[in-house]
Amino acid sequence: MIPTQIRQVLSTIQQYDVPVLLMGGQACVLYGAAEYSRDLDLAVLATETSLPKLALAMRALAATVIAVPRFEHQFLERGHAVHFSVPDPTAAPLRVDIMSRMRGVQPFAALWDRRTTVMLDADGTQEAITLEVMALEDLVSAKKTQRDKDWPMIRRLVDGSYDGARDDVGTAAAIDFWLAELRSPEFLIECVQRFSDAAARSRRPAVVAALANGDIAQALADEQSVEMALDKSYWLPLRRELEALRHQARRDP
Repeated sequence: MIPTQIRQVLSTIQQYDVPVLLMGGQACVLYGAAEYSRDLDLAVLATETSLPKLALAMRALAATVIAVPRFEHQFLERGHAVHFSVPDPTAAPLRVDIMSRMRGVQPFAALWDRRTTVMLDADGTQEAITLEVMALEDLVSAKKTQRDKDWPMIRRLVDGSYDGARDDVGTAAAIDFWLAELRSPEFLIECVQRFSDAAARSRRPAVVAALANGDIAQALADEQSVEMALDKSYWLPLRRELEALRHQARRDP
C-alpha cells in the first residue's frame, strides 16, 4: 500500500505534467517484493522543460533540498541524486530522491517507453491515482548496487515474476529475463529445465552451472561481486565531486 503522504507528492508532481517514474522501494512494494518503504525514489526526465516544472511542484509541496548537490540539471545529468525533504504536519518529513541517470540503466526515454502503469483506487480519504512505474527489468538493473541490502530485493523481484508465471508458457522476453536475472538456485534450475533451448544459448555462468550441475551458488556470488565492484567504480568520481561540493558549501554558507 502506498502511504497517503507519498500519494500526495506524486499527485502534485502529476499536476505539473512532469514525466517521472516511480522506482526504488515504493516500486518494489507495487511489484510485491517489499511490504514497506520509508522514502520515495523517482527517475525524472532532466530537460530544460521538465525540470522547471518539477521545481514548481516541489515548491508547491514546500520541499527543500537537503545536503548536496543542488537541484540543477548539470548534477542530474552526471548521475547524481538530488535529495528533497517534504514536510507534513501530520507525519515525519518525507525524503524524496530524484535521479535522471543510473549505472547499467537505459536513458529515461527508453525507461518511459517500457514503463508499467498502475492504477490505485480511492481508499478512504485517498483519491484514485495513476502511477507510472519503472519496468521490472529496469528496476532490477537499477538495484544492482554496492549495497548488500539491494540484492535480496532483486531476488524477490525476479522470483515473484517467475513464480507468478509458472503456469504460463512464457514469452521469449520473459524467459530471457528469468534466465538472465533469477538468483534463487532452485528457481534457476527449474527455469533451465523448462526452457532448455534458451538456456543452452545463455552465457551466464550461473545458467551454465545449472546445466552442468555445477556450483550455482558460487556463480551467483561471483556475479554479485562483479556488479558491486562495478558500482563502486562508477560512484567513485561522483563521490569525489560530492565531497568537493560539501567542502565548498562549508566555505560558502
